[in-house]
Amino acid sequence: MSRVLTDLTVPPEASLRQALSAIDRGAIEVVFVRAPNGRIVGTLTDGDVRRAILRGVPLDVPAVEGAMRRNFTSVAPEVSRAEVLDLMRARSISQVPVLDEHGALVGLHLMNELIGASVKPNWAVIMAGGRGTRLYPLTETIPKPMLTVAGRPILERLVMHLVGYGIREIFLSIHYLGEIVEKHFGDGSAFGCRIRYLREEQPLGTGGALSLLPEPPRHPIVVMNGDLVTQVNVDRMLDHHRAAGRAMTVAARPYRVEIPFGVLDVEDSRVVGLHEKPSHHMLVNAGIYVISPEVVARVPPKTAVPMTALVEQCLESGLLVGTEFIEDEWIDVGRHDELKKARSGA
Repeated sequence: MSRVLTDLTVPPEASLRQALSAIDRGAIEVVFVRAPNGRIVGTLTDGDVRRAILRGVPLDVPAVEGAMRRNFTSVAPEVSRAEVLDLMRARSISQVPVLDEHGALVGLHLMNELIGASVKPNWAVIMAGGRGTRLYPLTETIPKPMLTVAGRPILERLVMHLVGYGIREIFLSIHYLGEIVEKHFGDGSAFGCRIRYLREEQPLGTGGALSLLPEPPRHPIVVMNGDLVTQVNVDRMLDHHRAAGRAMTVAARPYRVEIPFGVLDVEDSRVVGLHEKPSHHMLVNAGIYVISPEVVARVPPKTAVPMTALVEQCLESGLLVGTEFIEDEWIDVGRHDELKKARSGA
């Protein structure tokens, strides 16, 4: 453990005065209680210390073990920043320790660092205006992106995911039951960003809503469908887009189609081959894009334009369209079975 992390720990037999000194030294309003074997067994905040003092616990006797919180939130080293920010938001906490497989402290996530560091100039647009007819009757009174997974709307998870990657300017394209979205998110200040709304008077498709942006973007923008449960690495996607000089980057996801029958190869009414229940592997559009400003400028105003049409326009014009392979979590919540899958796995 580094010296900095060691300074944030106290033993269970420490006194409240020693704990207060450690809290003051660490300046993050919490210390972690470390057992002799190195395992973190609890947390202690300045509020916990004050409550112990009010109960009459002396300052200079071993008391940390009786005052600490044994039920605390931690994450493993491999958990992404976006997932941690999601967790902080859900549980209203500002510090999350990183523990290894033995329960030892190996890192620390702080809300102010996740929110304040590496702010990007890029905008994000989330398409949240569809009717979600395949999810009826669930979407009769609530827009599809506001359906909940693990107790929170899918759209909120996407917003917090983007905020975790330093995106602070987010546009939500709304149409069907858009007032529900606006009421939930407001101006975005409660979510660590600024949210503005692209209000579609009629459905404009996944690309047409970009014409409603109040001004041309100066940097590549991230565009996402609003019904995705994903942990896509936004940093990597933007970096690859920029480094390759692309006009568009389309996220792709491996997909396998299994045919439950034997497939015949036939030539002039003669069977020349038979494949029993073959499967086909392909890459599908994952509904996540990075789009350069010059492509946004091609979107005609007040016209329904699917994102695929923008891709085709770029290809016809000789502009570079690249692919980003999505290896992270990704579920398109467009059908009842996919929603069930997202809810069971979140």
